[in-house]
Amino acid sequence: MEGDCLSCMKYLMFIFNFFIFLGGSFLLSVGVWVLVDPMGFREIVAANPVLFTGVYVILAMGSMLFLLGFLGCCGAIRENKCLLLFFFMLILFIFLAELAAAILAFLFREHLTREYFSRELKRHYQGHNNTDVFTSTWNAIMTTFNCCGVSGPEDFEESLFRLLSPSKMVPEACCQRNSSPGDVSVEQCVSGSMVFRHNKGCYSAMVDYFEMYIYTAGALAIVVLTIELFAMVFAMCLFRGIQ
Repeated sequence: MEGDCLSCMKYLMFIFNFFIFLGGSFLLSVGVWVLVDPMGFREIVAANPVLFTGVYVILAMGSMLFLLGFLGCCGAIRENKCLLLFFFMLILFIFLAELAAAILAFLFREHLTREYFSRELKRHYQGHNNTDVFTSTWNAIMTTFNCCGVSGPEDFEESLFRLLSPSKMVPEACCQRNSSPGDVSVEQCVSGSMVFRHNKGCYSAMVDYFEMYIYTAGALAIVVLTIELFAMVFAMCLFRGIQ
């Protein structure tokens, strides 16, 4: 009876990890295809910071799932204690890392407020400076989400940007995309015209953009944590059952 139970658990763990392996292989294939695609899709992704970052997130997730699935499948089907132990330690490390990230996110939640971002923008944003990481990141955000400042263009009042560029009310990243540097519309935009600039704040724009994904991400996080717990239990039971 014990042997039948162990055999059943072995094949269940193999099937379970085989699907993880397939999922990791699929994500890896998508990430690699986007990076080496000769049809120009790579340039489209590179032009969008959100998509560009997402490609590397997909590659990292795919690599992790690929390795987990491989170790789980091999350890289960071969009843190899070393592979099962490595699988258990790896998934335990991932689980603890996710738990630590959740705790840190809770402890530093005040750093995600609108007021915090507005204060940091006033102190550190320089305008058109591609060598400064903070400035270039904010330029990318405002260009990608068609927004201006954290709460709106008023965030640039009494800011470092105004000290460096006193003749400009807002940076060029706030201007509408149908304008190019040197156009009259850009000059009017940076001079304070509301017609040629984006007047919505980036905080609201990003919340609106990601709102549809929040519940899906939460549900997926719960599913992933549940799967990881079951995987650890399966691995330990199989490890203890192997002679």
